[in-house]
Order: sequence, then structure tokens, then C-alpha cells
Amino acid sequence: MTLPDVRGTLTPNRLLADLTWLRVGGPADYLFQPADMDDLQQFLANLPADVPVFPIGVGSNLIVRDGGIRAVVIRLGRGFNGIEIDGTRVCVGTAILDSMVAKRAAAAGVDLTFLRTIPGAIGGAIRMNAGCYGSYVADHLIEAEAVTRQGERVTLTPADLQFAYRSSHLPEGWVLTSATFEGAAGDPDALAAKMDEQLAKRDATQPTKDRTAGSTFRNPAGYSSTGRADDTHELKAWKVIDEAGMRGARVGGAQMSEMHSNFLVNTGEATADDLERLGELVRKKVFQTSGLELEWEVIRIGEPKRDL
Repeated sequence: MTLPDVRGTLTPNRLLADLTWLRVGGPADYLFQPADMDDLQQFLANLPADVPVFPIGVGSNLIVRDGGIRAVVIRLGRGFNGIEIDGTRVCVGTAILDSMVAKRAAAAGVDLTFLRTIPGAIGGAIRMNAGCYGSYVADHLIEAEAVTRQGERVTLTPADLQFAYRSSHLPEGWVLTSATFEGAAGDPDALAAKMDEQLAKRDATQPTKDRTAGSTFRNPAGYSSTGRADDTHELKAWKVIDEAGMRGARVGGAQMSEMHSNFLVNTGEATADDLERLGELVRKKVFQTSGLELEWEVIRIGEPKRDL
């Protein structure tokens, strides 16, 4: 297969384990790290139409299976991590970390503090309609920019993205490149204190020092089309996992955290197969005990490892 010339970095047969928070996964056929917007556009415009494309961020919500990905994986970096603040509007590249956006916005007196404890980069936060403490990306996004599989730049509104609970709609192969958010005005010191309180709460209740990918499963019910929770009907995934007796359960090197049972942990030697099999075992046990079908929040992609 002949791929287009690039100014960035195009690496064949690139192992992806070190690019995910769970530290598992086989190789991508190619990993492309574009130098800038023009490089990304030209690459996609000239890439054969039958070659699949899969964008990744910092791999905070991802299990790459042990056999790897038969696609060109695109990972944005420098050139896509800028931030500009104008009044209460914050324009960012999608490679910038959620936590950095929250901190920089707070310092400028803009409240996007809900992003402070969300792991990952802005591109992933948009794709997953990430939210915390009652606020979601859908509540604050003004518009986003993407490059299509054909290399064209397009502007997307929240309506185009069709936000729902922990999800959005983006055509296959499109790459989110920038976004504009609106936040309420606030006092920088008060916003900093608010984020410190959120961090302390998170660290007291979640296994932040372990290898995890954040929440493994979506909460089972009670959400509006924008992703906002209806607290009168909300069920917590951790609660039904506990009731199924799966807190601390293990398969190989994978474990459901003792600290928070909706966190899947690589204890050090887990394979992607260990993690996925444990997740499926949890889903089975929850269904047996409660009749609820948990949905994965962690994205799983790629092929299982083939025995030679």
C-alpha cells in the first residue's frame, strides 16, 4: 500500500500500548502525526478511499485489542493544542488536555471548571460529550471544526454533532481539530478553589494512581438528549456492579477497582483481552442479578491477537 507523502511523522506497524492510559494494545498499520492543518488535509485528501482512518487523542478512554488496528491511526499534537480566550469564549485545538483548558480559562475568569477532572484531550471530550458535576460539553460548545475523510474543513454545530449521553455523532474518518466553548464569567481565585475541591473529591473516591481508562460503563438510565442526568431516575453503574458482587473481581492482570467498582484497572500485567473479558463478565453478572445491560463507556477497537 502506497500512502501520501507527509511533512509530519508516518510510522508503520506502530505499537499503541504506550499511547493509551491502560498500556495495552497491538500495532496500528500506520500512525500518522500531522505537522499542521495543511499536512492533515493533504494526507486525507490523497489517502486511498478504502484505507480506514481512526483518530485517537491521549488514549484515556480506549482499549486497543492485542492484535492491533488495521487502519491509519491519526494522533494530533503540536499545531493542534493552542488556546485563545476572548471574553467568555475559549477557542482551543482538540489536542489540548481538558484539565489545561479548565485551568487556563479559570485564570482568565471563565468557568469551564467541569473539564478539570475529566481525563483526556478536548477531541475525546467532544466525541464522548464528557461531563462532570452536572455540566456537559453539550452545555458549553458553540462550534467545532473537523477535517473530513476527503480532506475538507467543515464547521459543526452542537446540532450537527447530535449530542446524547456520553456520545455524539461524527462521520467515520472525520478528525476534530478545534472547538469554541462559552463559559460563565467568574472570579479566578474562586474558580481555582472550586477546581481544588473537585480534585480532592475525585482523588478521595477514584483510583487516580492506577492504570485505568476512567469510568468503564455508562450509568444505566435517566438521561436527556443533551446528556444531562435526570436525578430522579438515575442509576449508578458502580452500584449495580457492587450488587452483582463484582467489586475487586479479576481476570488475569485485570481487576475491577476495590476503590470504585466502575473502574477497570490494569494491575501491571494485563492484556487487552484480560480487560475486555473482565468487562464482559461484569456485564453478564449485572444482567443476571438486576436484568440491566451495562453499556461500555470505554471505546474498544481493533482485532484480538491471533495465535501463531
